Amino acid sequence: MKFLAVCSTGLGSSFMVHMNIDKVLKELGITGVEVDHTDLGSVAKGDADTIFVGADLAEATQNLGDVVVLDSIIDINELRAKVRETAERKGLAIPTAEGN
Repeated sequence: MKFLAVCSTGLGSSFMVHMNIDKVLKELGITGVEVDHTDLGSVAKGDADTIFVGADLAEATQNLGDVVVLDSIIDINELRAKVRETAERKGLAIPTAEGN
């Protein structure tokens, strides 16, 4: 499974989202997901199972397959919720925290 963070240049914001997706996956205990980042001009349909973008790129990426649009690329709570939703939708195992 591959998640890809995309921004217009592939440097700042996509790298930050990439690092935050890694952090959220670790927090949630989800394994088996490769995370990377790139620029809008380099991404093509099929490059990833799910592409995460900021709202500014929603229209430009609508034909790339499974695209998750982030209203705020700096809101870790929004990212956490959307990574969890994506993982569940993709059938990834999310460990439960029973007894905590």
